[in-house]
Amino acid sequence: MSPEVCPNCGTTVPRKAKACPECGADEKTGWSDSAYADNLGIPDENFNYENFAEEEFGSRSPKPRGLHWVWWLTAVILILLFLIFLLH
Repeated sequence: MSPEVCPNCGTTVPRKAKACPECGADEKTGWSDSAYADNLGIPDENFNYENFAEEEFGSRSPKPRGLHWVWWLTAVILILLFLIFLLH
């Protein structure tokens, strides 16, 4: 059963609430302060994004993508054909 007032942050807790709507404390955590940020998957201040990205995606640099020369040639030919038919 939830308390009327959260012992952690002092917010009013609705009846039959499973956790405090403000700080996330609940019966399993003993209505503790650590309930707010635990198990949310949020990195702490020691998180190194560069290491994470290298582990996750490898150290290869991405190959830039663009239109292949064939597509450029096709576009130019289509534009020329359009202009030829437009002028006749």
